[in-house]
Amino acid sequence: MSALTDIWNTIHGIITGSDAIALVIMAVIAIAVAWFSQGMGSLLNSVLIALVVNGVITVIRHVVQGGSKVDFGTVLSTDWHNAMIMPTQTLLAYAIIFGVVIGIVGAIKSVLGR
Repeated sequence: MSALTDIWNTIHGIITGSDAIALVIMAVIAIAVAWFSQGMGSLLNSVLIALVVNGVITVIRHVVQGGSKVDFGTVLSTDWHNAMIMPTQTLLAYAIIFGVVIGIVGAIKSVLGR
């Protein structure tokens, strides 16, 4: 039960601790991936695509926020290093968040499509 509580606390920390722009980006990515997915059978693939797109958008956001003073290679290597040392629990929490949102949007899409 402690592992579930830890994952829930991580999910709660991501949702409440992130800035509004990051949450909007995550929501847009999840809705777009859900809209173009084939259904609930491809939920795992959709979540993996959403995680990769979120990582790419995060790198682009860091470069844009840095302005002209930021070197793209430095930002890319720093973000890659941060991704490699990210705890598995955090990655799982992001996957659960994307999975839930993609599942809900996919279910709404399938209901409205009938």
